[in-house]
Amino acid sequence: MNDDDSITLHMRMKKKLQPRPKKSLSPPRLILTVFFILISIGTLLLTMPFSSSNGVSIGFLDALFTTVSAICVNGLVVLDTGTSFSIIGQVIILILMQIGGLGFMTFSVMVAIILGKKISLKQRLILQQTTQSSSAKGLVKLSLYMIAISLTLEAIGTIILTLRWSGEMGFGQALYYGLFHTVSAFNNAGFSLWSDSLSSFVGDPIVNITIVTLFVLGGIGYIVIVDIFRKRSWHKLSLHTKVVLISSAVLSVGGMLFIFILESSNPATFGGLSIGDRLLASFFQGITPRSAGYNTIDIGSMLAASQFVLIILMFIGASSGGTGGGVKTNTIVVILLATWNTFRGGGQIHAFGRKISQDIVLRALAVLVSSLLFIVIISLILTITENKLEDQFFDVLFETTSAFSTTGLSTGLTGNLTPLGKIIVTITMFIGRLGPLTLAFALSQRKTNSKIGYPEENIMVG
Repeated sequence: MNDDDSITLHMRMKKKLQPRPKKSLSPPRLILTVFFILISIGTLLLTMPFSSSNGVSIGFLDALFTTVSAICVNGLVVLDTGTSFSIIGQVIILILMQIGGLGFMTFSVMVAIILGKKISLKQRLILQQTTQSSSAKGLVKLSLYMIAISLTLEAIGTIILTLRWSGEMGFGQALYYGLFHTVSAFNNAGFSLWSDSLSSFVGDPIVNITIVTLFVLGGIGYIVIVDIFRKRSWHKLSLHTKVVLISSAVLSVGGMLFIFILESSNPATFGGLSIGDRLLASFFQGITPRSAGYNTIDIGSMLAASQFVLIILMFIGASSGGTGGGVKTNTIVVILLATWNTFRGGGQIHAFGRKISQDIVLRALAVLVSSLLFIVIISLILTITENKLEDQFFDVLFETTSAFSTTGLSTGLTGNLTPLGKIIVTITMFIGRLGPLTLAFALSQRKTNSKIGYPEENIMVG
């Protein structure tokens, strides 16, 4: 063996002995991992006897379902929150709702800043993914704004509800109830300490307006709130903010009018209410499907037409970057603009003097189609596992849409789910919170770009 061969052999051995660099998780996969860790911790805590009101464990499956519902800010329950859980269990649910609404990465940024640590590029990318921001710039400042906005609005909401309820239940209990329902409302979670949600306050303007304000502000998103606070002029607002505000207003007014007109002939819901209470109930119930999950009238007693309107509103959901779920108002607006543009003969897709790129349109289409397919498939599976008849399919569709959109409204099916049904709905809530595309990106190995150019050919459509 000559000297060159010896040097080559030495270099190869040295290269083999060197430790290989560890492969780091991509932001979507890391989000999935942290979600699983938080769900595991929450499930373990809620399984413990001290979380139960009677000192007996509620069981793994019910604890898992409740944990996923709380951290995915859904609100569907298999056990009554106010009677089945102890104060400790309820506080655990409250903390899970807060983490799920704000996002675990926001809390990480706050802790890092308090400890004087720098925020790495990877942390910024994860923060961008969790906040659904279009850019990684200014995300640390945005996360601080998010915390400040959340704590401020929750403090105001807690004070108002505490003062409202203190005359009925005493200051201490009123403070606790006010805090719990404020956190639940602002994070669009829908958990309530009352078995009938907020039906006892159907004609109470203070409770209705406070709760609606909280979940509307949480639903439109921190980015919109910050944009409005900074610019304070309609012309200076970003396209995202304008789309969110207009679409939210149209859906809220439309939902209220539909519910009022349809339910006015239904004695099971509006029969014993005055005109003023009917308007207030319509106002509340027309907005709450946008992922809030509270109700002031019995959802199961509503007309089929009204329930179908709720399904549409739940499917659309809140706005991108907010605490709510659904396919998001932005997605629907982009699809409608692209459709209208096709009817007009094509060209640029635009709104408020701004062009919308083709990539955004394709992404919106992917979100819409994948969400529809997922809801149809899960509804079909639940129909089989729960042994539902043809005339009960509508209830299954309602529950599936509610779970996927993280709304939490129920016609009563969730409380009677089989163990397999609970697992399916749990998975539905989880995927609905993360979003079909986020989950797909997290599970995909790598993004590949085709290097082959194919000849174009037309296909018949419509």
